[in-house]
Amino acid sequence: MELMSENLIIRNSTFNDCKTFEVWEKKDYVKEFLAIDDSRDYEEIVREFILREDDFTNMQFTIVFKKVLIPIGRIYISHYDECLKSLDITRIYIGEEEYIGKGYGKEAMKIILRYAFVNLEMERVTLDTFDGNKRADNLYKELGFVDEGCARNSIKKNGKYYNLNLKSMLRDEYFSRYIR
Repeated sequence: MELMSENLIIRNSTFNDCKTFEVWEKKDYVKEFLAIDDSRDYEEIVREFILREDDFTNMQFTIVFKKVLIPIGRIYISHYDECLKSLDITRIYIGEEEYIGKGYGKEAMKIILRYAFVNLEMERVTLDTFDGNKRADNLYKELGFVDEGCARNSIKKNGKYYNLNLKSMLRDEYFSRYIR
């Protein structure tokens, strides 16, 4: 599957992408607000990738910059539930530093939201952010996500617990904002 916008292609991740994910996920600006331990290595990334590929409730995507066809980021969707018509955007990041702050994360989110609500006909899309991740909080608010509350000590990273701020967007909210 390939989804496109003006600047980006979002395609299914491949096994070969795991090496790139390893490079990105060692960078402080990527792992700062993700539940990725500092000890995470290539074998763990590969193991996780294979397990997710075998589970139909997960989807793994690579964000590619269209102009030069190079991977610049990653999206991981989990808890896809056909019956409840819901899914969770569990991980999204731009891994190539020169592409950060140029609107590509926002563009990728718009592509994924369209895919979720138009193609998959989801009723509800959820995501969460670490306490203190103001950049993501502002982006998700701008995109139309609604705060649902705080899941206290719900994630563990490097042996420490962190709160997650829960957010959601409903189908009607998406269509009233983006499809008129």
